[in-house]
Amino acid sequence: MTIPPGSTIGIIGGGQLGRMLSIAAAQLGYRSHIFDPHESPCAADVAATFSRAAYDDLNALREFAAAVDVATYEFESLPVAPLEFLGEKLRPSTRSLAIAQDRAKEKSFIEGCGARVAQWRAVASLDEVRAAVADIGAPVVLKTRRYGYDGKGQAWIRSPDDAEMAWRAIGEEPAVAESAVDYIAEFSVIVARWANGRHSFWDSAENEHGEGILRRSTVPCRDSVALQVAEARQAALGIAEALGHIGVLTVEFFAGPDGPVVNEIAPRVHNSGHWTIEGAVTSQFEQHIRAICDLPPGATGLAGRGAVMDNLIGDEVNRWPELVAESGLHVHIYGKGEARPGRKMGHVTRVET
Repeated sequence: MTIPPGSTIGIIGGGQLGRMLSIAAAQLGYRSHIFDPHESPCAADVAATFSRAAYDDLNALREFAAAVDVATYEFESLPVAPLEFLGEKLRPSTRSLAIAQDRAKEKSFIEGCGARVAQWRAVASLDEVRAAVADIGAPVVLKTRRYGYDGKGQAWIRSPDDAEMAWRAIGEEPAVAESAVDYIAEFSVIVARWANGRHSFWDSAENEHGEGILRRSTVPCRDSVALQVAEARQAALGIAEALGHIGVLTVEFFAGPDGPVVNEIAPRVHNSGHWTIEGAVTSQFEQHIRAICDLPPGATGLAGRGAVMDNLIGDEVNRWPELVAESGLHVHIYGKGEARPGRKMGHVTRVET
């Protein structure tokens, strides 16, 4: 059912992705209602309504559900069971959320869709970590099954002697032990899918990371990576269809010697798609709103010859005077307050015309 302009879109999570979704929704004539437990989330600055409550507050969720016409979420570290209360109003559904927030479930699901992943084992004890290293062979990266992002909850095992130190470094939490991948580059496939199966892609961005955090996304990617995009798109679409996903889904890949290898999925708009705001005819944020409201898709072609997006991490945001003075540079400051180390405070995009 089409959700008409003038309706209210509920956004669970008040960070920068919720902020950009709210801006895109307003362009199409929708009101946004942010649901977040923090006192002053940056998304609330650009939304019509803000409800401050815990994500598992059922009474608050009941009131939120009654006040919105459709709902979505901006990140995956959310309690699944309470959100099921939103029922069919929630797009994408809690199925996408539940798979994406548990790395072992995610990897099993991806393999079940026929996509390629690195060798991995689920581990829940030091003995299991050691057995996984012996089975897979070092180097191995340990990643907590839940709540790890931007390099958090990860530790490398370069030799069997590192197993105990790595296990302690991730807090002795249930994890996956994953083989290192020999790769040319990292890239993303971002797909938007509608309830009827209609879908659209953007050009894939080649991504550069530092300390586990995305630093730069470049479109188009180099030729050696571009050769793997068609296969990666097929894999990403298969994942989206198996989930019954509605909205934007991001799949991060390694461009490997034998083809694309899935790193992880995000059931939402993604940092590596920020370039689409100025660099594509329709941004990932607008397309997500179109998909969850069952509007026709927007065109996703490049607005220029290419684009480069750089994140502003921590006190890099203090460079804003020189950035806004640069002709042709698109500056996005998230309004998140304190510029802590490792915190994404904004981004800038240069579009090649």
